[in-house]
Amino acid sequence: MRELSVNELKMVAGGGDQCTAENSGNNIGGISNPSSLGQDLINVYEGLVQATSYIIERVANALK
Repeated sequence: MRELSVNELKMVAGGGDQCTAENSGNNIGGISNPSSLGQDLINVYEGLVQATSYIIERVANALK
């Protein structure tokens, strides 16, 4: 295996000469604003709870 050149590293890393939040291309699952990650996780959890509740209600009504 060979070492990558500087230009190849830039292509792989997705950045340019400067590493800023706007041009780095770094994100967590499509989230480029990590300060709101906690609220995003809460929203996903609440959505899963609502979906589960809906499914349980449908099954309970079907078994009546």
